[in-house]
Amino acid sequence: MIAANDLKTAISDNVRQALTEDVGTGDITASLIPAASVARARVITREPMVQAGQPWVEALFLALDPSVQLHWNKTEGSQLAAGDTVLELEGPARSLLTGERPALNFLQTLSGTATRVAAHVALLAGTRTRLLDTRKTLPGLRIAQKYAVAVGGGQNHRIGLYDAFLIKENHIMAAGSIAAAVQQAHLAAPGKPVEVEVETLEQLQLAIDAGADMILLDNFSIPLMREGVALCAGRAKLEASGGIGAADLREIAETGVDYISMGALTKDVTAIDLSMRLIG
Repeated sequence: MIAANDLKTAISDNVRQALTEDVGTGDITASLIPAASVARARVITREPMVQAGQPWVEALFLALDPSVQLHWNKTEGSQLAAGDTVLELEGPARSLLTGERPALNFLQTLSGTATRVAAHVALLAGTRTRLLDTRKTLPGLRIAQKYAVAVGGGQNHRIGLYDAFLIKENHIMAAGSIAAAVQQAHLAAPGKPVEVEVETLEQLQLAIDAGADMILLDNFSIPLMREGVALCAGRAKLEASGGIGAADLREIAETGVDYISMGALTKDVTAIDLSMRLIG
């Protein structure tokens, strides 16, 4: 879960970077328009989408020109159909045109993430398994994409390397054993979740015995997942991961694992096709 302060900081940082890289020393094309010119604009979607990114768009125009007024047609997380109006804007024409591209970049990328997640979550309907994201996010947009995952109905795994342990093969080798690594983790940061990645049922048993809170079943086959769920018997949360696609979700969920994590939710995102047009 994203902390409120982390979300606020991320939005501010993302907006500052977006305006710096796009506007730079000034929008020379927008300067051709009379400064006193006021306009209205409409943003529409050309394809179905789950709306995500409203806080970034609002923060961007607030930073660029606080006089710009935004009127959202739907609330965050709403489903929109192709051709629907996402929002309307009113204010100085220069500001609308200068803010268009960076605002749409946030909106189309985060809505694309939320839309992709929602489609995958729908495949798990009726099961107890929940969909998790990973750290495989677009550079600079870690918090933004994890926000969009939550908007789309998914759940956030650890935000970074600081808020939860994920003990992998190299960590185990360096620590000496699964038990030693788990023990050190609990001592180093009491209360922080400790997860262990395993590749065999033998390692799974060792992780359970060591007191891991969560165990990642790395590239387990379906039959092996079922054995793992039976072996664990609820003593730790189980996460399936590794090369999982949409077609695999239902069958994996039916093994009884608690979570399925997919890096493709964020790293392979396709931006939603949005368009902004000035209106009379």
